[in-house]
Amino acid sequence: ITLDENVENIRASVAHIVAQGREALFDAEHFFDGYKANPEYALTCLHAAYEAGARWIVLCDTNGGALPSEVGKITEAVIAFGIPGTHVGIHTHNDTEMAVATTLAAVDAGARQIQGTLNGLGERCGNANLTALIPTLLLKEPYASSYETGVTLEALEGMTRISRMLDEILNRVPLKQSAYVGSSAFAHKAGLHASAILKNPTTYEHIDPGLVGNRRVIPMSNQAGQSNLRRRLAEAGIEVPDKDPALARILDRIKAREAEGYSYDTAQASFELLARDELGMLPEFFEVKRYRVTVERRKNKYNKMISHSEAVVVVKVDGDKKLSVSESMDELGNDRGPVNALSKALAKDLGRYQDLIDDMRLVDFKVRITQGGTEAVTRVIIDSEDGQGRRWATVGVSANIIDASFEALLDAVRWKLVRDAAWA
Repeated sequence: ITLDENVENIRASVAHIVAQGREALFDAEHFFDGYKANPEYALTCLHAAYEAGARWIVLCDTNGGALPSEVGKITEAVIAFGIPGTHVGIHTHNDTEMAVATTLAAVDAGARQIQGTLNGLGERCGNANLTALIPTLLLKEPYASSYETGVTLEALEGMTRISRMLDEILNRVPLKQSAYVGSSAFAHKAGLHASAILKNPTTYEHIDPGLVGNRRVIPMSNQAGQSNLRRRLAEAGIEVPDKDPALARILDRIKAREAEGYSYDTAQASFELLARDELGMLPEFFEVKRYRVTVERRKNKYNKMISHSEAVVVVKVDGDKKLSVSESMDELGNDRGPVNALSKALAKDLGRYQDLIDDMRLVDFKVRITQGGTEAVTRVIIDSEDGQGRRWATVGVSANIIDASFEALLDAVRWKLVRDAAWA
């Protein structure tokens, strides 16, 4: 069709929607690329929709390649052409990792509707991420004092939980480096950074993490000092007096364990259990007597080769031995692997503690070989989550990957019991 026919189609379509008593929104797909190719015609299309009664004229960076300076200038041109900013929206994609920046550039230029998605979910590299945009609009100037978003500061405290809830629904591992809501967004390496954070959090934190429902993390390693150690213990609800000899013992154990291949920078729960053990504050909820894992490769009834994992775990709880057997099959009959089978068997019957771990699930599993050759040592980091939305990481080290995995699984269960059991 001709350019003029296209403009008439836009006008007639919007007019039809408005005649039905509906609120019309004109999404101008490929607008910024179209504007750069033919500014006059791109603006004519927008104006046709606006004159026909569209409530919103949404400028779309469909290819995700526009830069913030371009988006700002072009949005200003749209408003100068006669479409008020109160009717202009912005819809950006993240192909240059600038979707949030280009969105804010449009807002600065006068746009008043933002289109985005939770966690930046979207085609290719995603869309403008609302978990970054909403906190920025509510907490950063000049936006915080200039605009009304309809989102309260109380509601903002649920941002991290909501972000992780979506990832859970999608069965995705949350991105630790996500702004505001990532588990590493407020993590500080022990040493100078951690020391500065203790004195003045604003030295390395641009906001209070609690404002978005996140929390500060100071990883523990053999570089940690006693002041940082006491602070980390206090966050875990463990008060240790200054200069207590146990502090030095804990640091010595961390140093020795890290020499064996352990890493507590990303395994906060295992660190807490180590410290509690040294302080005599770690009860023995149960004892593992033995475990066995088998993996079989065989043909199914359709003559297709499949794997089948099974785990047996024997634990002793309150003097009683309990044997649990679990397969690692999902609802479609696919094998989920030996570690999954071990996890299910371990959490199958812990006697009077069972109710406390029923809402646990394994959400991430990372393996690293810390030494090369035939003497290689395997380090396993497991991330777990419970029904309250709490996430914790544990570590296991062994020359045997299954043994390292089981150690990390044991720590995950013990940490959960320590936090939830009324054992004191």
